[in-house]
Amino acid sequence: MAPVTNGRLIFNKIPTGLPEPGKTTVYDTSKTIDLENEPLNGGVLIKTLALSADPYMRVRMRPADVESYMPPFIIGQPIASGGIGKVIRSEHEGFKVGDYVSGVLDHAHYSIPNIDGPFGVKVFKPEFGLKPSLYLGAAGMPAQTAFYGWKEYADAKPGETVFVSGGAGPVGSMVIQLAKEEGLKVIASAGSDEKVQFCKDVGADVAFNYKTVSTEDILKKEGPLHVYWDNVGGTTLDAALENAATNARFIECGAISTYNSKDGVVMKNIDQIYARCIKLYGFLVVHLAPKWQKEFYEVIPKKIASGDFKYKEDITRGLENAGEALREVQTGKNHGKKVIIVSDD
Repeated sequence: MAPVTNGRLIFNKIPTGLPEPGKTTVYDTSKTIDLENEPLNGGVLIKTLALSADPYMRVRMRPADVESYMPPFIIGQPIASGGIGKVIRSEHEGFKVGDYVSGVLDHAHYSIPNIDGPFGVKVFKPEFGLKPSLYLGAAGMPAQTAFYGWKEYADAKPGETVFVSGGAGPVGSMVIQLAKEEGLKVIASAGSDEKVQFCKDVGADVAFNYKTVSTEDILKKEGPLHVYWDNVGGTTLDAALENAATNARFIECGAISTYNSKDGVVMKNIDQIYARCIKLYGFLVVHLAPKWQKEFYEVIPKKIASGDFKYKEDITRGLENAGEALREVQTGKNHGKKVIIVSDD
């Protein structure tokens, strides 16, 4: 078989604000790969089926000498994210041709990924009739983030009130459903009326569009907050501090309001952390996986398959369109978990 084109999404330029398709990232078709003879060196050759577009990826679009919690993307190299693929060749005893794998994959049609460590690819079998792409969202990393963080830090009690910012996203919508299952009153914010409706559809008692309604007014009316699940940071976090109950638990999962600007915001209510004895928990999903991953896979896929837990997927087809998918996630234009379909099989 002759070599085939191996299209890749290359990190081309560090953005100063929002990532720009064609500038920040460029779809490159200059490389080819010999699928039958490419050296594997004991590894596996993967055909990419689907890739995840996540808010945190903006953090990786930075200079290589700037430290953060995730390594930076390297200019001139493919970006990477959570992905689903199929093994087409293997020199590793743990992988056979036809296996589905999940883990961190380059944004490329074909790759030889790392198979070791917490971000290495692992074989999985889609269960209960779920399509493989769901293992990037409702049965994947975003849902794991929600499940692990909630189980570890919420200390939830029936009748308490939780506020979930970014409630229509794949993390937030899972948190809403976990909270309702445990008998909490759920307040959720989102950035459009359609997203507000989805928050209600998955169980939120109070849902509002933060672009048209005052977050402070809603929280003052519906609080105080015993738990705050924070996906956005900034002024929303400040409003939650102002309306927290004594001994509230704040679970700091993300801060998308600041990812594309380092100007910051004025935090007026930081003193409430000690005044109301608020506990703030920051976490990364990989650190909690050893404790909670087994239970997650025993519980969540079954609930999704049965319809007990709902989800929404936002599909972008074609790796050549992945740059636009990344921008949509940063600007909130996605409706549900953003997935890039690279190949159907």
